[in-house]
Amino acid sequence: SFTVTRSSHGRRRVRPGSPPPPAPVGRLPRVTKLLALAIHFDELLRTGAVSSQAELARLGRVSRPRLTQIMNLLHLAPSIQEQLLFHPKITVGRDPVAEREIRSIVEKPDWSRQRRLFDRLVRSNSD
Repeated sequence: SFTVTRSSHGRRRVRPGSPPPPAPVGRLPRVTKLLALAIHFDELLRTGAVSSQAELARLGRVSRPRLTQIMNLLHLAPSIQEQLLFHPKITVGRDPVAEREIRSIVEKPDWSRQRRLFDRLVRSNSD
């Protein structure tokens, strides 16, 4: 076996040793990617890298309403966000929860109510 590394000059070096571990199989749920994107966009806004959501929408080539839908994921209870961000990769089948299904949960300001609705949604989608 061998190991391939890159030097600081971009050159590849092949050395004897163990091969790198295989890449994980599967894909992240779409809502996981969108929540990560919302967190990134929020950081861009907070640091002043972009001046407004309108600018983000232009840069991302999405409509302002769509950007608002994505940013609204930040209003989910922290425990739901954590569950979505650390969801295992999907190897077969559909996403367990669609972003469209979460929109009605985001509208609820009470995090404990959001949690109950989210848990119910996850249970009903797993049946």
